[in-house]
Amino acid sequence: MGDVNSCIREKANPIQINECRNKIATNETSFTQLSGILSLAGNEVRLKILYLLEQERELCPCDLSDILGMSIPAVSQHLRKMKDGNIIEFRKEGQTIFYSLKSEHLKLLQPFFNIINQINLITEHA
Repeated sequence: MGDVNSCIREKANPIQINECRNKIATNETSFTQLSGILSLAGNEVRLKILYLLEQERELCPCDLSDILGMSIPAVSQHLRKMKDGNIIEFRKEGQTIFYSLKSEHLKLLQPFFNIINQINLITEHA
């Protein structure tokens, strides 16, 4: 069968390969951060929560529970994962906790939310 790790290209471009390795190494921290954010946002419920936090600026677990038709403990579990993942933050007002999207992650997630809004507009007018 031959070597599984063999390549059929005529000639390797060692300069390109080294440049690409350097690009990956230079951006390692960014890959780690982006991968973590996308991993958390890859869950449909969490993506909806992030979308709602972007739209409304901040919401409490009770609001999210009512909007999504989920139990407060279920919503809280998703919020806890995102808080532990450092993509949302919270503030307390009396007994109520309000969650919001961290501003540094807003720039990353906003294009996805814009796509969701655009697709919605396209399907509404179709």
